[in-house]
Amino acid sequence: MIHIVLLCFLLFTVFAIVRMHDLFAVVMLLSIYGFLCASFFMVMDAVDVAFTEAAVGIGISTLLLLSALTLTGRYEKTKRHKPLLALVTVAVTAGLLIYGTLEMPPFGSAYAPAHQHIAPHYIHQSFGETGIINIVTSVLASYRGYDTLGELIVIFTAGIGVLVLLSSLAPEAGSKEGKEQHGKGKLPAPMKQHAILRIVSKMLIPLILLFALYVQFHADFGPGGGFQAGVIFASVIILYLMIFGLKAARKVISLAWLEFLAALGVLIFGSVGLLSLLSGENFLDYDMLSSDPVQAQHLGIFLVEIGVGLTVAAIIILIFMTFTGRMADRGEQQ
Repeated sequence: MIHIVLLCFLLFTVFAIVRMHDLFAVVMLLSIYGFLCASFFMVMDAVDVAFTEAAVGIGISTLLLLSALTLTGRYEKTKRHKPLLALVTVAVTAGLLIYGTLEMPPFGSAYAPAHQHIAPHYIHQSFGETGIINIVTSVLASYRGYDTLGELIVIFTAGIGVLVLLSSLAPEAGSKEGKEQHGKGKLPAPMKQHAILRIVSKMLIPLILLFALYVQFHADFGPGGGFQAGVIFASVIILYLMIFGLKAARKVISLAWLEFLAALGVLIFGSVGLLSLLSGENFLDYDMLSSDPVQAQHLGIFLVEIGVGLTVAAIIILIFMTFTGRMADRGEQQ
């Protein structure tokens, strides 16, 4: 029954998002959509996925979209034409996708191929092969490590793409606007004057950092891992930036260091795979890291999770700092 209720809420939220022209309201509805998705995953016992959706879909995505609204404006522009071609394309694509699923086994069927071969192996053999209690972590970082590396590269590439796009719109260093930005340091710190927020944030930041470390290094035993820990760590820097301003945040960690850490995370993950190849093993086969196969799996998963956490945290902070810098440029120009 709870599945049907959540599905109805999801459909209602999607319909409201499509009909809404106030982009601020759309961002809030997307946050609600993320909360409903996280709840849906929880009901389906996919705690790791729910954790990721809560951190990314509700928290960071909402902040980044609100930052983007400061550059694009709050309301959707009036359409000059009816997007009938796009609507037909989406309808045809959806129809083909649904048609493609007709030959697939029923949802949740115990006779589906994945439940006959792959899932039983993960459930019954993963602990003996990897020594990791949390099956999700062993699948994501070991059995399916190649896919996870691809996802990490997608995040890195997307982040660099956003930075390049925003940097191309920024005022030149020698221009009047650039000199004002870097010379006067008029960078926003909209909440710095609130003493309660400053005190509470200083109390919360160490606790959030501690929780991020717990999520990073406790993934072997429970929900967590590099993706979730990276998002939580990034939220600490973003909270600090929102309270004390961009100038103070840059003193804590500079853009150059963030760019270095973002690339370092991908390099660590990829280097583990290359070491495997150079040792005559398969790509991302961790057996060469130790003479004990189980210990080798532990070490390999530890290293790649470190790489994931570094890149995710650095990219999110970089994007938010760059958006905030553009807000400063726009405020000064006005």
